[in-house]
Amino acid sequence: MKTAVPCYYHLDVDVSPERVGQVRRILAAHLRYWDLETLVEPVCRGVEMLLKAIDEHATDKHTSIEMWWNGQHLITAVGGDDRDLRPDQDLRGCLEHIAAMSDGWGCCATDTGSKVIWFSQRARAGERVPLVPTTPEPKLREMLQVPRDLPVTALATPADEADGVLEGAR
Repeated sequence: MKTAVPCYYHLDVDVSPERVGQVRRILAAHLRYWDLETLVEPVCRGVEMLLKAIDEHATDKHTSIEMWWNGQHLITAVGGDDRDLRPDQDLRGCLEHIAAMSDGWGCCATDTGSKVIWFSQRARAGERVPLVPTTPEPKLREMLQVPRDLPVTALATPADEADGVLEGAR
């Protein structure tokens, strides 16, 4: 079962070809620790594509990677400090792949000029357990109070007689 405890992870890395594999293994370990085994492949593939594109196109290779798990969605964000990197041109192919494999994605600039690319994945349950109907349990209820205007014997009479007694009581 997926944990509902919110989780957060942050990693700063200077991107290089040999660091891409290391980052992939680190993120995979955290996702497994959070019991999100089904998200390891799509998340690591998306981050790996972004890091390779940053390594190829960016002059400033310092990058931050963040993951947020809220119990239903995992949001992964990759932020680069290169002001000259243009995601709409330099990362177009990478962003097309991320859009195809994620439930939601986006790109934004920060106040400092860095770019953040994020994508989200919905957690899907690996095993479906059929629901089994349970029998209702008896519960203690408060007893209804007998109306004060009616005699107790009026409540014990058959239905036809009770109508006459009720009308007489009104």
